[in-house]
Amino acid sequence: MANAYIASSVMEDLLKDVDSFKLPRTGDLVEGTVVYIDKKKILVDLGGASTGIITGQEAHDSVGTIDDLKAGDLVSAYVLDEENDDGLVELSLRKASQEKTWNKFLDAHESQKTIKVAASEANKGGLLLNIDGIKGFIPVSQLAPLHYPRVDGADSSQILTRLQKLVGVELDVRIINLDREGGKLILSEKAAEADARKGALGDLNTGDVVKGKISGIVKFGIFVTFDGLEGLVHISEIAWGHVKDPNDYGKLGDPVDIMVIGKDKDKISLSMKRLVPDPWVEATKKYKVGAVVEGEVSRVTQFGAFIKLDDDINGLIHVSEISEGGEEGATPNTTLNVGDKIKAKVIAIDPEDHRVGLSIKALTEEPKKSKKAAAEEETTEE
Repeated sequence: MANAYIASSVMEDLLKDVDSFKLPRTGDLVEGTVVYIDKKKILVDLGGASTGIITGQEAHDSVGTIDDLKAGDLVSAYVLDEENDDGLVELSLRKASQEKTWNKFLDAHESQKTIKVAASEANKGGLLLNIDGIKGFIPVSQLAPLHYPRVDGADSSQILTRLQKLVGVELDVRIINLDREGGKLILSEKAAEADARKGALGDLNTGDVVKGKISGIVKFGIFVTFDGLEGLVHISEIAWGHVKDPNDYGKLGDPVDIMVIGKDKDKISLSMKRLVPDPWVEATKKYKVGAVVEGEVSRVTQFGAFIKLDDDINGLIHVSEISEGGEEGATPNTTLNVGDKIKAKVIAIDPEDHRVGLSIKALTEEPKKSKKAAAEEETTEE
């Protein structure tokens, strides 16, 4: 009787062990011990009840687990098939890594955590990622100001060139849309910086002088990023003199000092020229009405010609001040050419509007008046 009781007790214990042991099921993540490894396969002991096998591309994951794997190591794997023709459980390191990555993405999406990613390629619409077979996309509109491809006329080829420079660059992003069934993610670099941007915007005041980097150069001005923010230096705020091409004042990535001159919600107006003295203040001292000056024709338009007097000072000769006869007597395009060196008389100065009025015609008026006066005097004497 005693032996029978002992045998029954042992059997119950074995049955308990069997009940507590869960056979691997397709889709499970399991852990086992590597018992054999070579270039073609990896054999894994799954608790003594079954053996798993990993072959081909399933042995390669995004973190390169196989590179350092050896017999005796514990390894996590995904169950592809509960039993193949050889009675082995088919496993995958690649799918296990993908499952872990999905779990990481799910957690980041639910908690709105910021994660780091690097794009593998780019197209005209944004940046593409492939992490353990999970496809991600960062639309152009979701790039942070520093990386947003600002180009004239939204030229698609230039946009693509700018985006291609971001391939392989690690970016901080947040997941704004997750499709587990489709295996796709939509990511946003802009959302990852939203909190910092909001705080920096609240601390920003008109008159502040900050250091930034040029993030875009277009026909109408220069974009500058600083403290997660981005503002525009309008072409009229780049320099005190006439600015023909903003590209002459810097290139992408250049450091630059700027002054905040306006803030309307999230739109920030900046100035480069206000960090240097206004040359027009000195111009009122140097140039007086009636003085004769010499300069070079820098620009010719239908209404007149601009004359460069100093680096930042340009005077205007209106078409009516080129020669006698007014607008019918001369046209700027036929009378003056860019590069011509000429003399003119200062006929008006407006430092507030930054204007110096010049006249060529006025240079010849005085002598003619003198001749006329002399003739009148001669007539009187007779």
